[in-house]
This record gives sequence, C-alpha cells and structure tokens, in this order.
Amino acid sequence: MSDEHRYVAEVSLPVSVDQAFAYHDRPGALDRLIPPWESARIERSDRSLDPGSEVELVTKIAGIPVRWVAQHTQYDPPHLFEDVQLSGPFASWLHRHEFQSTGEHSSQMRDEIRYRMPMGPVGNALGHAKARATIESMFAYRHRTTSDDLKLLAKESADAHNAKPLTVAISGSNGLVGSRLQTLLSLLGHQTRDIVRGDAKNIDDVAVWSEGDDYRKLGGVDAVVHLAGKPIADDRWTEEVRREIRDSRVKKTRELCEKLARLDHKPRVLVCASATGFYGDRGDEVLSESSCAGEGFLPDVCQEWEQSCQAAVDAGIRVVHARFGIVLTPAGGALAKMLTPAKLFGGSLGSGKQWWSWIAIDDVLGAIHHSIIDPAVQGPVNFVSPTPVTNREFAKTLADVLGRAAVFPAPAFGLRLALGEMADALLLASARVEPQRLNETGYEFRFTNLQDTLRHYLGRHRCASVA
Repeated sequence: MSDEHRYVAEVSLPVSVDQAFAYHDRPGALDRLIPPWESARIERSDRSLDPGSEVELVTKIAGIPVRWVAQHTQYDPPHLFEDVQLSGPFASWLHRHEFQSTGEHSSQMRDEIRYRMPMGPVGNALGHAKARATIESMFAYRHRTTSDDLKLLAKESADAHNAKPLTVAISGSNGLVGSRLQTLLSLLGHQTRDIVRGDAKNIDDVAVWSEGDDYRKLGGVDAVVHLAGKPIADDRWTEEVRREIRDSRVKKTRELCEKLARLDHKPRVLVCASATGFYGDRGDEVLSESSCAGEGFLPDVCQEWEQSCQAAVDAGIRVVHARFGIVLTPAGGALAKMLTPAKLFGGSLGSGKQWWSWIAIDDVLGAIHHSIIDPAVQGPVNFVSPTPVTNREFAKTLADVLGRAAVFPAPAFGLRLALGEMADALLLASARVEPQRLNETGYEFRFTNLQDTLRHYLGRHRCASVA
C-alpha cells in the first residue's frame, strides 16, 4: 500500500480565470495567503512562479524551527502552476494549482497536494492526523481569503469609474494594517507607494515630512491612505508619551494635508486613520458617526486629529476619517496580546460589562478599499463590525474557540495598577459603536459573527478534501 496521501480542495471565484490567475501570479500572493496563526516567514523568494524559481520559508513544528524550500516546476497561465518540496518537513510534497473558467466573470480554483510523511509508517502513525488537520485549516483560510479578495476586484470591475488601476500612497506601510493593505492593493492590480518619515531610500518613496519638495511626488496619485502614528498601547501614558502620541497624529497629519493642498494634481481621496476612542466611555449608548465626542485624552486627540485634515478638505480632496475599532488578528494588536492569558484560562477585564466594538483585519482592508473607490464615502466613518459585544462575551467566545474556560477575570484595580490611565481608556471604557456609514454606502462585511471571525483567524475551520 502506498504511503502517499492526497488532498484536493476547490473554490469558486467571482472573476474570470485570467483575473484569478493574475491574483496568484503577482508578488505578495504567498505573503497574503500564509495563515496568521502560523509562525512562518518568507526567508527567500524572487516572487515569481517561473519554473526553477524557489521559495524558502522558516516555520515551526512543535516549537522547533524548520526550513522549507520549494521550487516551482510548471507554469502555464492562466491554467496552472505547480511547486515541489526540495527540502522540508515532508518526505515529499507536490502542490498543483489549477484554474478553470466557468463563465465570463467566474472561475474555479483547484488545489491538489500529494505528500508523504517522514519516517514512513512511523511518521504516518505519529504525525499524519496533525499534518492533515493543519492542511485542512490552511486551505479553509486560503480559499476564503482568496474568494473574499476577488469579490472586491469583481465589484471594481463592474463599476465603469474604476476601470483603470489606481496609484495609492500609504503612510505607515510597515505597520499591522498598512503592510497588509499594500499587499492586497497590489494583488488587485493597483500600484502603491510608501510615504516615509525620513529621507526617501527608494525612488518611489515619498518623504513628505523632510525638507524640500519631495512631497510633490504625490502629484497625480489617485489616493492617499495615512496610517502612521505612534502606537498608543506600547508605553504608559507619561506626559512625554502623551505629547508624542498627539504630535505623531495631529502635527504630522496637518503637515501632510497642507502639502497635499499645494499640489497641482491632487489625490481624489485621503483616507486618514482615526479611532473609536473619539467617543470615550459611553456605557450602553449606541454610537454612530453623528454622535458627539467624549471626554478625556483619547477623545481630545481624535478630535484634533480629524480637524488637522481641514487643509485637504478646503482643497477639494474627499477626506475619510477611518475611526478604527478593536482590530482583530493574531498577528498583532489586542487579539495577539489576549491569546496567552486566554490559553491560561483568563477571563473578562474588570466588570466585563463594557462594550467592545471590534472589526476583523480583512474588513479594515476592505473598508479602506471601499472608501477609496466609492465617492459617496466621506467624513467620519466607523470601522467596526455591525455586532459589538461586551468584554465578557468576547472573553467567553475566545475561550470557547481555544477550547478553554474563561474563569480568571482581571480586576480593574490590577489593570489600573499595571497600565495607569491607559487601562481605563483602552480596556475598561465602553463604546457601543455601529458602522452606519459603511452600511449606508453598501459595504459588504466579510465577518459579522465574532466566533466565526476568531475561528477563521486562529485556524479552527477545516476544508475537507473533495476527492
């Protein structure tokens, strides 16, 4: 009996076969499709699917670092590409990606993997069940992400106003949101440019905040997405840290907008980060974009931050204030910090009654894309899911997904002792925010159910073999 295993998964895609293949053929596709719960990074790649090109990944198996080198062996656009393992965790591995047209604006992708476990029958007995579960989780993630991404492209293609690729300049492109936004836009066929704080190291970089007129490189770009700013949860809020948080948002945004206003050929839209911290601690009050600002350090900063875009507004640029809620991804931010306590049976924070307005990282990207291409999106926009939950509900749902019990709440006095004022503003404050503007302008959320979201990002979904 052969010890070779076979796994096949299929997914329908809402774009032509040429568009589906092009998404996978562009640089960044592998980065985009590596599941965020996997401790894997690309060590070496020429970002090509050409036969002979190689990709080297560093991952971990049972906590042990493992290098995985794969080589592309077949390339027949838009029908297929194939790669094989040269060295890595399997005795052998062949992955074939096939694409088939199912209509003028639809196609199907089929992934087939043939693999052998190391150490023959012993490896099969000890490791195959785990390996198979990992493969099934990985392709559940990859196929949903691919399909959802290409729905954005299908929507673009159906709108005559978005017929040509865009050029989008991004500040904070190395951050949690910015790096993923840059990759997504590139995979959809758009061009991106980095707005950098120091001097430009690459010819396409734009040094907006340096002396001189390098900012004029922004003349003619279609959109600017401004995400840069000092993280608010990295340090206790001393007076110095408060000043840095405020200046990195208010001062830098004002300088950017004043320079955008001077351009002869201005961008059509500026999407500038803000936060639901604008609303402060509001208990059970349901909050929309028309709600007034709250009181405290964060609401004050958010108000000044949004007001600092006025020069762009006066210059006729459509400005979107993206009021981010709690962004969920295990790759960073709040969820990454909560995983270890949750695995140790940690529970709610303080009373647990405070409302948490969350949003999946991919809906942040999707809503930014929506804000860029839809001219009806303007002014403050709440980047939150339509289904906020209390902190107690959040803790219980996370524990359920992880197979734990949320039995040890963190008392409010302990959080205040550890974090100071930041505990009240970021963890204990209640903001029950609804995405009124996104709903009104027809944004289609990828994730509205918290458990489904956490299962997707933590690898708890499976995609069983179809053959």
